[in-house]
Amino acid sequence: MSIEIRGLRKSFGSKEVLAGVDLTVAAGEFVAVLGANGSGKSTVLRCAVGLQQPDAGTISIDGGAAMVFQQIHLVGRRTVLDNVCSGALGRLRLRQSVFFPRSVREEAMECLARVGLADRASDRASKLSGGQQQRVAIARALCQRAKVILADEPVSALDPSAAEQVVSLLASLADEGLAVLAVLHQPELAQRFADRIIGLTRGKVAFTNKATTIDSNMVNALYEVAR
Repeated sequence: MSIEIRGLRKSFGSKEVLAGVDLTVAAGEFVAVLGANGSGKSTVLRCAVGLQQPDAGTISIDGGAAMVFQQIHLVGRRTVLDNVCSGALGRLRLRQSVFFPRSVREEAMECLARVGLADRASDRASKLSGGQQQRVAIARALCQRAKVILADEPVSALDPSAAEQVVSLLASLADEGLAVLAVLHQPELAQRFADRIIGLTRGKVAFTNKATTIDSNMVNALYEVAR
């Protein structure tokens, strides 16, 4: 498994947010996580990449993970290509991080081509639409050479058309062999594009099923619990 999480627990003060979460994602699989606000969805991802320290449990990620956030965090005044190149910063020397070497720029162009934006490489990132900016963020994650993509509500701020394009892109990356775990607030997109859906309620896994077997009653129950 590219991602294996067992017995994950996390509390903030007296509030238990994760109460023993188990989940796996295989290479070539796109798994969507659904649940109401406060169910622990984002906390799972943040613990997985070390942004938050779990209280208990084990996390194993094979090949390293790259995170795609709801807030896109591009440098608007820099070119699209430069933003993607920044995904390689972790493996560059200081001088190279100021003037990206040709090999990195070529790799970044390949990543942009994978997300369908090679023709916008020289544009300032601020000139792109929200959906295009999120695709650039995904290209930046690809430039990290990670085998796992974690996406935390990547389309919550996008219009329906752009949201569909981004989720479709994540699904295509899984088809190419990456492991993709995405927190979504759009059950219909999860059902259309994900291989498997995990439902969280109050910090626990309510179900983990093939997307084709999820019905509206199962989805509605995730949100009824929080009311």
